[in-house]
Formats: sequence, structure tokens, C-alpha cells
Amino acid sequence: MSQRDTLVHLFAGGCGGTVGAILTCPLEVVKTRLQSSSVTLYISEVQLSTVNGASVARVSPGPLHCLKLILEKEGPRSLFRGLGPNLVGVAPSRAIYFAAYSTAKEKLNGVFEPDSTQVHMVSAGMAGFTAITATNPIWLIKTRLQLDARNRGERRMNAFECIRRVYQSDGLRGFYRGMSASYAGISETVIHFVIYESIKRKLIESKAAANMAAMDEEEESVKDASDFVGLMLAAATSKTCATSIAYPHEVIRTRLREEGTKYRSFFQTLSMVIKEEGYRALYRGLTTHLVRQIPNTAIMMSTYELVVYLLNG
Repeated sequence: MSQRDTLVHLFAGGCGGTVGAILTCPLEVVKTRLQSSSVTLYISEVQLSTVNGASVARVSPGPLHCLKLILEKEGPRSLFRGLGPNLVGVAPSRAIYFAAYSTAKEKLNGVFEPDSTQVHMVSAGMAGFTAITATNPIWLIKTRLQLDARNRGERRMNAFECIRRVYQSDGLRGFYRGMSASYAGISETVIHFVIYESIKRKLIESKAAANMAAMDEEEESVKDASDFVGLMLAAATSKTCATSIAYPHEVIRTRLREEGTKYRSFFQTLSMVIKEEGYRALYRGLTTHLVRQIPNTAIMMSTYELVVYLLNG
């Protein structure tokens, strides 16, 4: 891959990630709140059924209730908490990811069967590992800001204050909390890209067959425009499957990134969440995550493919 091709993939990945992050930020905030242990702070606002003595039923608010409470207590601006670090991080993260993915795929095509499942799996894994290692501190700050619930009128913690607090409490190691869960989440990335590349290959084969059957220029132009719709559907389908399988790592990662947390490691957090809250807690916020992730991924992947297409002429 030439230096120009690498720069094209870097720029395209950054554009795709940035557009998706801005449009879906409010859903990201709601999802993070639902994943955290601090979601229990909202329980006093939920209609609970009291039982004998002082014990009360453990109830978690749904996405709409959580969204309503954020708007009522904190105001609309809170739905964009963490957007700054997200915008700072999403472009380099996606740029690093797509550049690493395309570079690894090119190298591995000379080792394995070109464009095979093995190539896509290993390339996606290597790209995920590279991007996670480089950008974890940014995502930790984003998560802390999203979990910083303040009532209307109260002073909000900014990114620089958050960085100072993390460093004062945990040192440099504090910026890498949750990285083990992110590494576990590489499995989601691998599943996503294997399915995506498979569907994309089928779409290309289908288009090639259609062009052989009809060489009319106007028909070909329509098909070119429809390609990006097909890529959006491919990205949405592949991400839905991958997310549903690997979602628990998201909950564990959020818990590990909480301030003053009792959670220390991946397996300790997994065990504690199951013991204290049950298996269903590992899928808390999944609906919101899917509602956010499907359009986010579709926008990101189609923007990436469009920018690569335009820059390569």
C-alpha cells in the first residue's frame, strides 16, 4: 500500500467516525448511564413496590425513563456530555483503525488466501488492538464525563479537571482502566468485519453480474449511487450480530472506568456484576446501544467507503 493510500484510509476513517459520533452522542450518554452501577441513583425516581421491612425491589430504569430524567434534572446539554473527548478521539481512533486494518489485510493477503475469512479476522483483531492501545485514555475521560450527573445550574466537570482527578487518584495507570475489557471487545470487531466483508463481497459480485447483463450507462449510474445504501445495510446487519454476541464487555468496561470504583479487573467485575445484579445486568443498555450503534456504524462505514471512493477517483 502506497503512502497516499494509507493517508486516504486515515482521512476516510476519521471522517466516518466523526460524523457518526456527533449524530448519535445523546444515545451514547444514555447507554453509558444505564451500563454503570450509578444507575441505581435513579431508582428513587422509579415507582417501586415496597415489601416487608426496609427492603425494596431492585429496579433499573429503562432507556426512555433515563432519557427523561437527564432532560428534567440536568438539561439537554447533558445529552452531549463527553462529546469533546469523543470528537478528539474518534477521528484518530477510527483513522488508526482503518489504516491498520487495510495495511494488515494487504500484508496478510500474501500469507493466507486473499480476502479470505482468516485475513479479515486477523486484520480486524490487529487493527482493534492497535486503536485501543493508542486511544484508551481519551475514552476513559469521555466515560467519566458522561457519568458526571449534575443538576441544572451546578458547575459541570470539564475534560481538563477530569484528567487532573484521574491522575491525582490513580496516576498514569488510571488512564488505562477498562483496557482489558476493550481488548475482550476485539471479538466484536472481528465478528463485525468478517460479516461485513462477506456481505460486501456478495454485493460486489452481484453488481458485476448486473453490469455484465446491462451495459446501459444510465442504469450503471443508478447502481453506483445505490452501492452506498447497500454498504450501509451491510454495516448495520454485521454490527447488530456482533454487538448482540459481545455486548457484556461494554458493561464491564464502563464499570471499570467509574470513578472510585470497587471494580478492579475484567473477571472480578464480571463475577461481581453477576453475583450482585444477575446475568441480565450484563445486557443493561443493549437496546439503547443497538439503536445508537446501527445508524452510527452505517453512517461511519458508508462515509468511509464514500471518501475512499471520491479520493481514489
